[in-house]
Amino acid sequence: MSTTSSPPTIKTASYWPLLLAATAMLMITMGIRQSQGLFVKPIGQSTGLGIAEISFALAIGQFVWGAVQPVFGALADQRGPGRVLVFGGVLLIAGMGLTPFVSSQWGLMVTLGLLGAAGAGAGSFSILIGATAQRLPAEKRSMAAGFINAGGSLGQFVFAPLVQAVIAASGWMMAMWTLAVAAIATLPLAWPLRRRTAAVAPGSIAAAPAAEIGLRAQLRVALRDPSYWMLHVGFFTCGFHIAFLVTHLPGEIALCGLSDNVSAVSLALIGLFNIAGSLAAGWLGQRYRMKHLLALMYASRAAMIAIYLISPPTPLTFYLFAAGLGLTWLATVPPTAGLVGKLFGPRYLGTLFGLTLFSHQIGGFFGAWFGGIAMAEFGDYTWMWYADIVLALLAAVANLPIREAKPVMTGLAPAKA
Repeated sequence: MSTTSSPPTIKTASYWPLLLAATAMLMITMGIRQSQGLFVKPIGQSTGLGIAEISFALAIGQFVWGAVQPVFGALADQRGPGRVLVFGGVLLIAGMGLTPFVSSQWGLMVTLGLLGAAGAGAGSFSILIGATAQRLPAEKRSMAAGFINAGGSLGQFVFAPLVQAVIAASGWMMAMWTLAVAAIATLPLAWPLRRRTAAVAPGSIAAAPAAEIGLRAQLRVALRDPSYWMLHVGFFTCGFHIAFLVTHLPGEIALCGLSDNVSAVSLALIGLFNIAGSLAAGWLGQRYRMKHLLALMYASRAAMIAIYLISPPTPLTFYLFAAGLGLTWLATVPPTAGLVGKLFGPRYLGTLFGLTLFSHQIGGFFGAWFGGIAMAEFGDYTWMWYADIVLALLAAVANLPIREAKPVMTGLAPAKA
């Protein structure tokens, strides 16, 4: 790596408001998204819709959430993230606020599947991590991504029991309106993130020309790279797994004759333990090859599901299962984003990581939808659990061939040639 001069990055003290704003925004958007599985049963009871119909509407939301991220990421990369984040906040408020007024599958597809999902996507990983990565030195990006990612996990920990409590006390409609009110807080949080950063942080491990070429040229480079496609394969599986669980874990718990409170506590535990998992993934990504971290996390999911399937269906089993899953739940995001940044630089990270997230959500679409179909056709989720194990093992293998240089141990100082 050459020692040519690079544009200065912002000082350590000044990027904390940026990180905290991004973390708080992800806490809200992901907290809202990851608690929607708690609405499946009450919406079905209120509207008469079947689980397959509601699951399909939520599956559309999984797809839309991923599809909008490369689009919004490109807009944020080129014009700045501020307007994208505000627009997303408005969509999220509208989606949550209008859902209680609809009672058909098409209505749910518009409110939860389109408006709410697009709004949450505009305030999600690709835009938030991309906005901060361009303003940080390379050796801080993995840890920053883990810190921001932990905000999404904190949101799940906070929102899941809150939503269940409101549903129990005042019904699902009031709980949905509560989420709409919470989404209003995303609007002022967009202010610290509003600026587009032209300078690229020094010390990038990726090829430097990524900051000097246009978006289309960068996309052509990325789409010809087998390592980039391997990331997509792994993230597709991650999306399938997470969407299935966040949508249908409450249904699985109900099949075991356990209360809705067990569902809420389990979802909250996933979020709580993923705070530690996300921070650990960000820290480890500075010291070890991120592809190995990803392979290990995917393989561990297969092992945990296998253990769950042979365990007694008690509350303790679900709590331990949730805690174990939580350690890797969204902890795949920091190393995946970090690998995209390593391969291609931070300039178009919002776009390139957004495309990876789109693959994640294509998997999410099938995970949420097939879970509903499995329940409607077979009366349980057995075949989905088997599919999860197979896909997790495939994802672990797919990450191993990714080209990645060994991290340079520099502590907190920028790497030198």
